[in-house]
Amino acid sequence: MTKILIVDNDEGLVHFLTRLLVKQEYEVSACADGTSALRQLAAETFDVILLDYKMSGISGLETLNQIKHAHIKTPVIIMTAHGTTETAIEAMKLGAYDYLLKPFDTEEFKRIIADALEVNRLMKEVVNLSDATAKISPIDLNQTTIVGSHRKMQEVFKTIGQVAEKDVTVLITGESGTGKELVARAIYHHSQRQNKPFMAVNCATIPDALFESELFGYERGAFTGADRTYLGKFERCHLGTLFFDEIGDMSMSTQAKVLRVLQEGEFERLGGSETLKVNVRLLAATNKNLETEVSQGRFREDLYYRLKIITIHLPPLRERLDDVPALANYFFARFAGEYGKSLRYVSDQALQKLQTYPWPGNVRELENCLRRAVLMCKGDVLSAEHILLDNGRDAIPKAIGNTDWKNTLIQRMEELVPEIIKLSEDNARANLIDLVEETLIRYALRRCQNNQVHAARFLGISRNTLRHRIKKYHLECSET
Repeated sequence: MTKILIVDNDEGLVHFLTRLLVKQEYEVSACADGTSALRQLAAETFDVILLDYKMSGISGLETLNQIKHAHIKTPVIIMTAHGTTETAIEAMKLGAYDYLLKPFDTEEFKRIIADALEVNRLMKEVVNLSDATAKISPIDLNQTTIVGSHRKMQEVFKTIGQVAEKDVTVLITGESGTGKELVARAIYHHSQRQNKPFMAVNCATIPDALFESELFGYERGAFTGADRTYLGKFERCHLGTLFFDEIGDMSMSTQAKVLRVLQEGEFERLGGSETLKVNVRLLAATNKNLETEVSQGRFREDLYYRLKIITIHLPPLRERLDDVPALANYFFARFAGEYGKSLRYVSDQALQKLQTYPWPGNVRELENCLRRAVLMCKGDVLSAEHILLDNGRDAIPKAIGNTDWKNTLIQRMEELVPEIIKLSEDNARANLIDLVEETLIRYALRRCQNNQVHAARFLGISRNTLRHRIKKYHLECSET
């Protein structure tokens, strides 16, 4: 259960906040001074700390300072009746997540608590890279693992290891659901900034009118409703890591200001005239082709090249179906532990069913599929009947003559053709048909462990035709 610590000697306020938070299904503890708070923090962990600015004994700011020196990552929200700009800046410089003015606005209080809990999750749930030789279980529910023994995933892991400790900007590309945020968090957890803030911004979900104030903050009176100084993500994330998810959806005007922060390390709050310095490592992710966005005038070329100092591309799950059994077993163990279910294993039939599905929603779709299957499983073995696949695509059909399957296959190939042609434009002599055919045969042989009989059946051709193609493309294959 989510645990919140309140540090305040005002019994009435503590009672009010406790009732409010318990209604939100949070577990609440309270103490009256900083010394007691530090003792309690040494004994147990919390998800958010609400800390009064002015207390007897050691002050709220001194308590905050000691919390940060102890490398406690829990977000701290300062509560104060003295809501000056100086108070806010002083608290933020010491590492507070945010501050609240007394008396509280209930809705603002709930929003800040929810935001702080999300930051806490991102910072504390460590992301590890899988070891292909290690067993997936037992699962540590406080950790997340990026699973993959496929060659392309091993390249991803290698790059993460090479760049995590270097203070460089990293652009993470890939389709939705491939795990771009996990890669960003893995870079953070293996970086020299791991004890500093990590914040994520989804550029696709914040309205343009609010986006700049969310990033850069604003001064009191900057616009109607700005009744206090608000520190944006850049200022809160000083010395930490800021992750822009779906950066391809960022407006051109905001892109110009982000570029300035990257180049000069400075910005102004909205409505302010003071230039502020900040040191933030930027990670960005997108499911768009930013080169195309640049050519069509929707993304700044200078920002694009500033972001892609290092690029990590995550392959879609359909290109690494060999990883599906390991991923399935990982999610199975994780959700069985999370929901307290005494399940023993995933059946071979279930794994086979999972491995013959194209996973258009990538790893996220597989994760949701296994979560549902674990919840619905009543026995101790997760079987194929528990695997419910979306969009009516129960598996990749074996019968090539099926009209619906043919139409689906043709539609998907037509979606890929423009990208294939684009990649081959620099070599006009490339025989695209041969390249596609060779790729299909290589995949079939690999999937069938070089068994030519099984590979020929998989491709819907005769064994003699397959032998001819193997010879034509100089493929190494045993005569099985």
